[in-house]
Amino acid sequence: MAQTSKRRNFNVADKKLNLTHKKDLRIILNDFNLVLNDGDKAVIIGEEGNGKSTLMKWIYNPSLVENYIEADGERIMGHERLGYLPQEMLDEDKEKTIYEYFSEEEIFWEKTPKELSVIVGKFGMKNDFFYSNQTMGSLSGGEKVKTQLMRLFIRDVSVLLLDEPSNDIDIATLTLLEKIINDWKHIVLFISHDETLIERTANMVIHIEQIIRKTKARYTVAKLPYRRYVEERLHKFEIQKQRALSDRREKKIRDEKYQRVMQSVQGALRSCTRQAPSVAKNLKDKMHTVKAMERRFEKEDENMTQMPEQEEAIFVKLGGDENSHIPAGKTVIEYELSKLVTPDGKRILAEGIHLKIKGSEKICMIGANGGQEKRLF
Repeated sequence: MAQTSKRRNFNVADKKLNLTHKKDLRIILNDFNLVLNDGDKAVIIGEEGNGKSTLMKWIYNPSLVENYIEADGERIMGHERLGYLPQEMLDEDKEKTIYEYFSEEEIFWEKTPKELSVIVGKFGMKNDFFYSNQTMGSLSGGEKVKTQLMRLFIRDVSVLLLDEPSNDIDIATLTLLEKIINDWKHIVLFISHDETLIERTANMVIHIEQIIRKTKARYTVAKLPYRRYVEERLHKFEIQKQRALSDRREKKIRDEKYQRVMQSVQGALRSCTRQAPSVAKNLKDKMHTVKAMERRFEKEDENMTQMPEQEEAIFVKLGGDENSHIPAGKTVIEYELSKLVTPDGKRILAEGIHLKIKGSEKICMIGANGGQEKRLF
């Protein structure tokens, strides 16, 4: 990786990267190449199972995927310091206290109280948060994301690798995440299915696909905002589709004309008698010409515009048919709760709740992470 005082870039695969599953030999990426520069906020998108997280793990540390992936490629990192936020917190980290989690970083002890105060301020946490005896596993989804990001900030990383950071976080934390990505001066590479987050942050799209019924890997790198990428992709597909349809119409007309000529020559040959050898010779020459036309048409068909291939999401529907519904007046759920407290009895989470849902009503439960609304279920 070339580095200057003004601009840096992180080359993910100087040599074309190939990722293949060891078990079924399915190709995830073929001849993949990516260069990220300061200021790039690149999002990796694609359907589940297409290898987004595998690619990110390889970028961070190839040893994380070596048990199930055959990788051929090269990372050129230069002096970049990579910070990785996994999709799921490691089990061993869940058992640690917050204090233990941060104290594992040697640089944590080199930070001044003022520097630590600035970091907790960015994340809206209290100054004594670093020294809490609360276990990491007991944190809410948003608190876990904040805590892991704070440790990356303490490490002074220059590249943020975030694997679906918006999962299981509240609106306030999601807003904070958007700000962190947008304010980051260096490189951010993240995976997300949240179109709002993507639209508000990403200026580059990396689209990983498995097309033709998951038998062929394809990727696209577009230095475009997400919405523009989607619009240009759809426009390109529509143009390709119209060209393919036009080619097929022309092919049909051509083939019908060819069949008429072929049938005419074959019919003339069958009715030709031995008393007309010159006529027979002319007909055979014409047949050779017709056969040559067929071979030429076959080559033309190889270059015919193909219908656009795009990956289709798998749709699964559970329950009755599309016309079935619950009567509007029928009570589906009736729920009363006098009080809900934490296991230690020190904190009241909810009280005096009476919930009654009728018919096809759709109820959304909202609140900040840590409100334990999931316990109501």
